[in-house]
Amino acid sequence: MGHGKRAQKCRTIDRKTAKLSFYGCLSSRIFFNALPSPRSFFKDRNYSCFINHLVIVMKKAVVLLSGGLDSAVTLYMVKSQGYEVHALSFDYGQRHSRELKAAKSLAQEAGVVSHQVVSLRLDQWGGSSLTDSTMQVEDGNVNREDIPVTYVPARNMVFLSVAASFAEAVKAQDIFIGVSQVDYSGYVDCREEFIEAMENAVNKGTVMGAEQNIPIRIHAPFIHKTKSEEIQMGKELGVPFELTWSCYRGGTKPCGTCDSCLLRAKAFEDAGVVDKALV
Repeated sequence: MGHGKRAQKCRTIDRKTAKLSFYGCLSSRIFFNALPSPRSFFKDRNYSCFINHLVIVMKKAVVLLSGGLDSAVTLYMVKSQGYEVHALSFDYGQRHSRELKAAKSLAQEAGVVSHQVVSLRLDQWGGSSLTDSTMQVEDGNVNREDIPVTYVPARNMVFLSVAASFAEAVKAQDIFIGVSQVDYSGYVDCREEFIEAMENAVNKGTVMGAEQNIPIRIHAPFIHKTKSEEIQMGKELGVPFELTWSCYRGGTKPCGTCDSCLLRAKAFEDAGVVDKALV
């Protein structure tokens, strides 16, 4: 077998065995287990044996996956960095299940290690047009400065608390959430100071953080980015935007008039990218 074919075989085994991207290789820890002796290795040129004896320990991450734009790009970004991804979605009594369906499709397409859908009945007390059937989803305004009726009281606080429990259970040190305080529709739980406060609370209230000195980090990689910047990154990462869902009203097609639809349309236009979900 020539050097070219041997190198190709080595790369093929590496992909099938490790399933790591270039960026993942940089961020993963590689240990050598029962490798052949240097003499036999170079004598036999047994590169495939070399690869098969690599034991790759991947970092674990919990990714909050709603099924929308932000969480989809976050999911693919984390995958590109070589994490073992555990996706976490919530059935919290929201107005429709269309976004949850999108989350399941994205998790399957991305090939996550696990995808948990947790039931939380936040609709028992309402307080938002997304969880209270007696309230209407208002038409959107991309320039609004007030808190919209779609704000769900302390939703991200609840979600991150559950994510911390999940992370500690699977021994993951990293939690990712796709919030932004640039294009955040006035939601107070999308601000950087909130994310920092939650991370501090998580490490005060978990054994990993408080007793074992293994801090759990909450990452909000898009906290200072616009949705158009997220979309540009998502395009480079190969995010299947056609599988995502953003509309607050549900249905078979996006309404095109709620806050989320308007923000999404503006973001795709600013990014110069065609929204395949509308094609």
